[in-house]
Amino acid sequence: AHIARHAAARPDAVAVICGEQVLRYGELLARADRLAAVLHARGIGAEHRVGIALSRSPDLVVALLAVMRCGAAYVPFDPAYPRDRLAYLFDDSAIRLLVTEPALLDALPAPAALPVLTLDTLAEDIAPLPEQPVHPGQLAYVIYTSGSTGRPKGVCVAHGPLAMHVAATIDAYEMGPHSRELHFLSFAFDGAHERWLCALACGGSLLLRDDALWTPEQTAAAMTRHGVTNAGFPPAYLRQLAEYCEQSGERPPVALYSFGGEAMPRAAFAQARRALAPRTFINGYGPTETVVTPMVWKVRADAPAAGFAGTYAPIGRPVGARRCYLLDAELNLVPPGVAGELYIGGEGLARGYLNKGGMTAERFVPDPFAGDGARLYRTGDLARWLPGGELEYLGRIDQQLKIRGFRIEPGEIEARILAQSGVANAAVIA
Repeated sequence: AHIARHAAARPDAVAVICGEQVLRYGELLARADRLAAVLHARGIGAEHRVGIALSRSPDLVVALLAVMRCGAAYVPFDPAYPRDRLAYLFDDSAIRLLVTEPALLDALPAPAALPVLTLDTLAEDIAPLPEQPVHPGQLAYVIYTSGSTGRPKGVCVAHGPLAMHVAATIDAYEMGPHSRELHFLSFAFDGAHERWLCALACGGSLLLRDDALWTPEQTAAAMTRHGVTNAGFPPAYLRQLAEYCEQSGERPPVALYSFGGEAMPRAAFAQARRALAPRTFINGYGPTETVVTPMVWKVRADAPAAGFAGTYAPIGRPVGARRCYLLDAELNLVPPGVAGELYIGGEGLARGYLNKGGMTAERFVPDPFAGDGARLYRTGDLARWLPGGELEYLGRIDQQLKIRGFRIEPGEIEARILAQSGVANAAVIA
């Protein structure tokens, strides 16, 4: 709805840039609604899952928005994933239709009976899309994360929690029509969906990286050329960018750098402050099950508080209609300064895992501090309250790893190794 209002008020404003392609708000909405009308004509609507497998281009943003506009839910597929993993995702997600492009058809192990829509076949004279009211409880997307049993698991997120999160994030990031966001993250990662939605819902513009993984030099040049104001990276890449800028003396005009997906070490953050010198840094923390980043640590780059004393950057405070608790093994609150497992509740929780009721019940538990049937998500992360009222991340209570921002369960890798003939046992560590 916000994107539609911006398209009506400022149709010629730039919405998406990718290479030499520029898509303005009026055209973005017109193309999205045309695709949404095609999807609607094919019977796609509320609670239907639509697979999206496209190269990184304005068409990808059009397709994601179109699925939302017709009231359905999207499931992003990364065409670069191994074929057997993609085959499992196709089977498990039970999508009703796949939106893709001709160049990718041979690389995608889609079931033979699955209806496929390629964007080059859309008719120009399709009937307009009827108004599609979207209930807050309707499914918005399914994102797959690593699973400890050897298979990825799909996390189901509804429109209401997502809309709340986008509004709270726009406010925390101080975004508006002046904002230009570099979209760098993989669309298989839930943080990517926060970033494109926030940039367009606030009336800003999106600079979309193409399919190549840019070098720090390319990234710095693109941010300078396009006047990027906001950019988010995994900590490992932000460190590489800081190293490049420190050596070259180049300093893109970015006002706010965000990072997330894994812990930010103190030394790497100090280097980023020194080399990049933006106005603000944000550490966005959160599992996919809690709708991207339910907690934010926001600090001015020149503030004394930016020189935190712990091993990792703090993960901050809840944003939006959320609450969090640090609990011991008996679900008792722990005092400030004492380590406890982080539980997150409020309105910003996923429904649960697709087709995995037992796992959903294990991780999404009744909130003992609310009498209204609310739930909490057990993150498996250890944290403690700092004197200033923010949370400091301390590590995991299990074996889960973070590699380049992606959650990886060692059990999934161990299961694949154990499936090989002649292997009696296996252990996986970082």
